[in-house]
Amino acid sequence: MEAFGNKATTINRLRSGNTNKTDIAGAVLQYNNIHISACPTGEVLKTLERLKNSPATSRQKTKFILATDGEEFQAEDIISGETIVCAYKDFPDHFGFFLPLAGISTVKQISENAFDIRATSRLNRLYVELLKDNPEWGSTHRRHDMNHFMARLVFCFFAEDTDIFIGNGLFTDTIAQMSAKDSSNTHEIISEIFRAMNTKKEDRIAAELPRWAEVLLLLTEN
Repeated sequence: MEAFGNKATTINRLRSGNTNKTDIAGAVLQYNNIHISACPTGEVLKTLERLKNSPATSRQKTKFILATDGEEFQAEDIISGETIVCAYKDFPDHFGFFLPLAGISTVKQISENAFDIRATSRLNRLYVELLKDNPEWGSTHRRHDMNHFMARLVFCFFAEDTDIFIGNGLFTDTIAQMSAKDSSNTHEIISEIFRAMNTKKEDRIAAELPRWAEVLLLLTEN
């Protein structure tokens, strides 16, 4: 939950029980989000079924259910019915499955093709390198910002691959072409791209966006 952008205060409220909406002892349910339960060894499937049949799961508009005994990991997307079954240690390889927890709705092509282990590994390496250069992003105070930034990158990378962006390599090519040779301004380029995509059509003139960033506004026409 922390990895997908929940703030420390949100998690603390769940831990204290103030916002935990579960009706199952020892479980955690965040409204309109996820219902999680740890369980004894060998009872993962049974626990997942219990979460699925829980009145609170339906009542609290849960999107995902998740159960683990520390060895096996199972999760289900309540809306699509898709499931994950894997070893607990391997569940980070399936982070794309949980992107709706970060407010990103994936398209079918992304779910089926894009989020493979190699892509996950590369994103993990990027995450580590960013933290090396910006250690403060790993602090409790800035972790939400870091997760938000990574979620935006994930969306842009796969928007290229699934033709959400009009034009091949639109996001990465713009960064490569507009960045200085030493990458000293790359953060500014990325910031302007995100600002362009976050600007409403009627506000674009007043925003004085750079012309090279306007090509990415094609995404926001719809």
